[in-house]
Amino acid sequence: MPKRADLKADLVLEGGGVKGLGLAGAVECLLRAGYRFERVAGTSAGSILAAFVAAGAGADELAGIMGRFDYARVPDRGAPGLPLVSEGISLLHKAGAYEGDYLREFIYAELKELGVTTFGDLRVEDREADPNLAPAQRHTLVVTATDITGGRLLRLPWDYHLLHLNPDEQVVADAVRASSSIPLFFEPVIVTDGESGRPTTLVDGGVLSNFPIEIFDRTDGVAPRWPTFGIGVLPDLPAGSAQLLPRGALAALRVSQLIPPFRLLEQVVATAIVGNDQTHLERPCVARRIIQVDTSSIGVIDFDASEEQRQQVIARGTEAAQAFLKAWDWARYTQECRGGADG
Repeated sequence: MPKRADLKADLVLEGGGVKGLGLAGAVECLLRAGYRFERVAGTSAGSILAAFVAAGAGADELAGIMGRFDYARVPDRGAPGLPLVSEGISLLHKAGAYEGDYLREFIYAELKELGVTTFGDLRVEDREADPNLAPAQRHTLVVTATDITGGRLLRLPWDYHLLHLNPDEQVVADAVRASSSIPLFFEPVIVTDGESGRPTTLVDGGVLSNFPIEIFDRTDGVAPRWPTFGIGVLPDLPAGSAQLLPRGALAALRVSQLIPPFRLLEQVVATAIVGNDQTHLERPCVARRIIQVDTSSIGVIDFDASEEQRQQVIARGTEAAQAFLKAWDWARYTQECRGGADG
């Protein structure tokens, strides 16, 4: 594939836990093809990759970061450190089986190596940007989290003002950790309102919007300067239902699936995660800008997958991106999908 210099685009990465390895393969392929991403958004696993790309990681740096990530340490048990016992205690007292500390600290350390700690490090001024963007919306990174206290989707750093917090002072790794808080699997993230002091509980952004591909689309009617690419790793419903929840992680969850009411609850949650975006994603001009990666060979929480399995999913991402780029025609897209907005 010929490399083209300085191709601009915005990028939106879907959530999917370990399936996010497919995102890594696709993103690396786009970077090696010459794309430079002006803004990046992500949910859950997508927020992790998005943060590194927004911080300026190139293809080789991104590959190095993913190579240093210790998947076996992600399910970090709390006290007393005993299988099932610790998970049960954590679920009862902290609403999540695992602490998520390793994930947060890894992200923090790797971003610091790239020169990024707070969202203030990712602020950007763009005079030609959509004038409807507020001053708090001028950053190269956006991650989504679900505020279950207020019952709303938060786009961070854009929506920190709702919690009376200065977006530029907030730690990027904390926002990514909140976006990655898979319900039941990880402990939720608690944020203190800067004005009232009240606690706000944040969980995985995928609960309300797992693939917000429209997040950077212009709203002022001006012709887009570049496209927004999306990379997806989860199948549509109903096939996606079985791949979303942390099934198999805990004995209790495995048993609950045998009980019809709990099976119904699983389907309801799966619909919330995938179905909320599905209608929009199925629109022809939206689907044309999505790189869909087949990640059916690995599960959302398969952190114990072998190196061979992980490499296979990364390769699937690379293959999907290569096929997409061969067919992608920006001029034709803008002609046929002028109303599709983009950057």
